[in-house]
Amino acid sequence: MSQSKIIGAVEIGTAKTVVLVGELVGDSTCNIIGKGACSSQGIKKGEVHDFKAASNCTHAAILAAEKSAQVTIDSIYLAQTGRHLKGSFNRGMAQVSSSHNIVGRQDIERAVEDAKCKQLPVERVYIHHIRNPFYLDGQQVDEPLHMEGSRLEVGYWSVHGSERKLSDQIRVINAFGLNVEDMIISSIAAGSMVTEESEKQAGVLVLDIGCGTTDYVVYKDGYIVQTGVIPVGGDHLTNDLSIGLRVNRKHAEYLKLNYGHALVNKKARDEKVWLIGDFTIGDRNLPRFAICQILNARLEELFKIVKKELGRLGTRDYLPAGVKLVGGTSQLPGIDLLAGEALNLEASLGRSPDWVQEGLRGPDYSTALGLLHYALTGHQDGDVQQTSSKGLLRKVARMLNLNFS
Repeated sequence: MSQSKIIGAVEIGTAKTVVLVGELVGDSTCNIIGKGACSSQGIKKGEVHDFKAASNCTHAAILAAEKSAQVTIDSIYLAQTGRHLKGSFNRGMAQVSSSHNIVGRQDIERAVEDAKCKQLPVERVYIHHIRNPFYLDGQQVDEPLHMEGSRLEVGYWSVHGSERKLSDQIRVINAFGLNVEDMIISSIAAGSMVTEESEKQAGVLVLDIGCGTTDYVVYKDGYIVQTGVIPVGGDHLTNDLSIGLRVNRKHAEYLKLNYGHALVNKKARDEKVWLIGDFTIGDRNLPRFAICQILNARLEELFKIVKKELGRLGTRDYLPAGVKLVGGTSQLPGIDLLAGEALNLEASLGRSPDWVQEGLRGPDYSTALGLLHYALTGHQDGDVQQTSSKGLLRKVARMLNLNFS
């Protein structure tokens, strides 16, 4: 009989911490058997700012997930976000050493090592090295081994982060007595669930618009070619409403969720909405037009930042499959239409595959589902190959005497 392993997929978000429990059976099956969630505390823009508060809410979500599944989790796959995450594209090269110009394994290893050898400042560590295509004498090849050529090149999109900020989240998990098996950046986890292989081949952008940050990943020719984190999210929309309408944040969040729209409808200039709706002291009506204006302005600013970061990668020619929107803020009505207009791309709301049970197909679970996907596949996502972050986990564990698998 196949041995099973119980995995917890944990996303510690700015607004909510989500945990899914998966039972890995053999090398090909992951059964989702439980879930838990808790409002986040002590987290800002995806980073730990109050260790005790962040630990309490994360541990509550894990307990709820274990109770739901009626099992004990063996180890954790942990999502990573935050403005401290950065990425760069590094290319490596090796001259084919064989006298017959036949590529050998050592040639491949030398090219790969050359691409990964860029040193980081002391306080920074690599999370992922994500391989892009090989080129042999300038021609793209999927597998160069035993092919004939003289110059072998390979590129890696390398993601690195603050050692301290990464270790903070590992310590949150360790404080519950669990091991961190591996870490995946949020955009890649979400992207693996809401895109099809044909879209990754053609070229597609995934935008994960959360509460504190917007994470993105760009796929082309089946490879991840760029990722990034923009420190703007749903919290900024709420804050803008609070300031612009002179209401507290609780009421601003209520207005955003119940009356917000990403587009401004000039025909609705005279429409009014009630701040509270019970006609008590302090209740008043507000123009819905103003609510939508404020949300529209902030979202247009966000999409301009995205477009600037993408540069030449953000065109219709490069991304014919368009942009997929996930994350809690993607539920704002009209946001897909605004994104398509602002980015000049076909835009749609991301949705997990049909095999995912209905209650988990929403944008809130895309990242956690992606973590389970990587737990099952071992970082093999079609033609996308990326190195594990185990080296980082060992380094942090030695430094802080933490546990890791």
